[in-house]
Amino acid sequence: MTDHVEGKVVVVTGAASGFGRLVAQMVAARGAAVIVADVDDEGLEATAASIRTAGGRVVARRTDVTDRADMAALAADAVAELGAIDVLVNNAGIMPLAFYADHAEAADAWDRCIDVNLRGVLNGIMAVHDQMIDQGRGQIVNISSIYGNTPVAGSAVYTATKAAVNVLSETLRIESQGKIKVTVVKPTGVPGTNLGSTMVNGDAMIGILGQNAASFGEKAGIVFGAVDSPERAAMTDPDDIRYWAISPEELAAQIVYVIDQPWGISISDITVRAAGDQYLS
Repeated sequence: MTDHVEGKVVVVTGAASGFGRLVAQMVAARGAAVIVADVDDEGLEATAASIRTAGGRVVARRTDVTDRADMAALAADAVAELGAIDVLVNNAGIMPLAFYADHAEAADAWDRCIDVNLRGVLNGIMAVHDQMIDQGRGQIVNISSIYGNTPVAGSAVYTATKAAVNVLSETLRIESQGKIKVTVVKPTGVPGTNLGSTMVNGDAMIGILGQNAASFGEKAGIVFGAVDSPERAAMTDPDDIRYWAISPEELAAQIVYVIDQPWGISISDITVRAAGDQYLS
């Protein structure tokens, strides 16, 4: 089989942990040269070190996606050191779920959410756009969310940023057809990453669960509890139709999948979820 990852230059933001680290490691293992970016110096170096140890080619750059000049410098470094930018994965993001009634506590986090989730994606697009056009081809992968599909209680600002990512992405696709492939990846809930740590009010998840909220709590107790059972075994087995929540590795693998396509094939929109998950959107 032809490998469409090998030899590409891939830039990944938010690469100090979570999906970003996994995607960087996976594409490097497939023979891509990787530029990893984040504001977390320690985590960023850990990502880079893991790739080097495995024999991969990696460049680490401390980068604040909310800073347009920082993102432009990241792109310039990628071209200077690796000669091109074939793929940008706009992965950096936070999820400060909260109700409007939480505004006093949530306001600063909401500001940061707008800066990272919306402005960060736009800055990434602007940073690589001209290089990809000049090259004659490129791919931008924007990480959105099922939250971006429709408004639900408890996620006004987060949903607004992800809906904006969807619009930015589709508009870019329309404007750059035949030059830049654009992919929007929409995960559902993914336990095991640090994204949940940015929530302001955990009760705000109720909007995306709706009538499944009570059942979700019961099933979470089974999956994350200490008691083994046939039900738990089924809900934690990705080969079982009742599989309840995808892992970070499974999401990262699907992000790599959309990169691993011939230049003429564009997967423009992909939702990644467990077959048995209980999220509404």
